[in-house]
Amino acid sequence: MSNDLHAETVIDASPEQVWAVVSDLKRMSKWSPQTKKMIIRGGPVREGTTTININQAGWRVWPTTAKVTTFEPGRKLAFKVRENHAVWSYELQPLEGGTRTRVIERREAPGGTTKLSHTLIDRFFGGDDNFDATLTRDMNTTLAKIKRTVEQG
Repeated sequence: MSNDLHAETVIDASPEQVWAVVSDLKRMSKWSPQTKKMIIRGGPVREGTTTININQAGWRVWPTTAKVTTFEPGRKLAFKVRENHAVWSYELQPLEGGTRTRVIERREAPGGTTKLSHTLIDRFFGGDDNFDATLTRDMNTTLAKIKRTVEQG
């Protein structure tokens, strides 16, 4: 079982400005190093929306599907990946009267990941510790790109 992971940054913008970017899941490939495409199914993103995702790390490419489990505009967005049971979330916390926003990205696996996921991580990604380090690095990259996008308008 992989550990729960998180990364955070502070963005010089209101939670509403940050939300406009973070909640636009079809643009996730612009920020996340492993997300090549997120296809949104069933209209605008909201709780219950499903996605088809194409992920890539080096030569490894794999599809996943996810369901939005939390959608609180200006506050929190979370989705659960069906194949490994991991929950990815973005939490927005207003700072300094709402002129800045702390963004926390998390990858949680409260009940552990699936046996298949664990086997594939072991075989193709060098085990949990290596994969978790890669995910943490990529989460920090994702937040840096989101920060740059929001602050540049």
